[in-house]
Amino acid sequence: MKLVFAGTPEVAVPALDALIASERHEVAAVVTRPDAPSGRGRRLVASPVAQRAEEEGIEVLRPARPRDEDFLARLREIAPDCCPVVAYGALLPRVALDVPLHGWVNLHFSLLPAWRGAAPVQHSVMAGDEVTGASTFQIEEGLDSGPVYGVITEDVRPTDTSGDLLTRLAFAGSGLLVATMDGIEDGTLKPVVQPAEGITLAPKINVEDAQVDWDAPAMRVDRVVRACTPAPGAWSVFRGERLKLIQVAPAPALTELGLAPGVLGAGKNNVYAGTGSHPVELLWVQPQGKKPMRAADWARGVRIARGERLGAPDAGRPDVG
Repeated sequence: MKLVFAGTPEVAVPALDALIASERHEVAAVVTRPDAPSGRGRRLVASPVAQRAEEEGIEVLRPARPRDEDFLARLREIAPDCCPVVAYGALLPRVALDVPLHGWVNLHFSLLPAWRGAAPVQHSVMAGDEVTGASTFQIEEGLDSGPVYGVITEDVRPTDTSGDLLTRLAFAGSGLLVATMDGIEDGTLKPVVQPAEGITLAPKINVEDAQVDWDAPAMRVDRVVRACTPAPGAWSVFRGERLKLIQVAPAPALTELGLAPGVLGAGKNNVYAGTGSHPVELLWVQPQGKKPMRAADWARGVRIARGERLGAPDAGRPDVG
């Protein structure tokens, strides 16, 4: 089939590569978000998908909006049979959905109808799912509600960050997307309507959502940190400055420390923080304006005093009473 691939970030590149390598399909063009400012100089940089397409000599379309008439006119000229999509990042209007013969088919990183929305992997990790996966489905105007072509499953490992899990799903899902294109082309694959039960939503997780609540149980703190790694980055406050939390681990054997929520306890080679249940060990942190470091090194550098804590408006001041 003649394809126009739509995607923007690095996570979409494995699927683009798999389609390019497929002997049955031709990637005639890619659609991606416009170049965006990046780095200290705020220089405009092409998306990872655009960069990969240009390396292969594939035409790149960068509409400001998918309803722009110039874009729609070019899409009609190309006349794709199908438009596979991975993390494109913009809503597709009906006028665009109607152009390809077989519509637009999205690779979504969840087992639909679970975790419809922009951040399915982060929400899956945060919820403590033991199994997740990826689905290919026909895009319609609803939010990830179209009929499903196929699924794959993937175990969520106890130490997975959202970055770890998304990387595995990106590569495994690329095979699913190619198989879906194959099945659509030869007519052996028909989409199945999603069940009405089991719908959960996965809205974008912003910086405010990533602030750790130390009154939550240790397991919840661990999940939030893993779900928000690498982006947007879990964080708390210490001595009035933001402290990014890169890796923590529940420490159930240390309940005898008696640390109140957010209160820090530092030993020679370890640093712990109290939660609503048992403490967590801080393993890797990143102080504001500095590089990531081992939490024990950070604790020695700041010389944590007895009773100092994370997370409150006056965080870092010793508890008194």
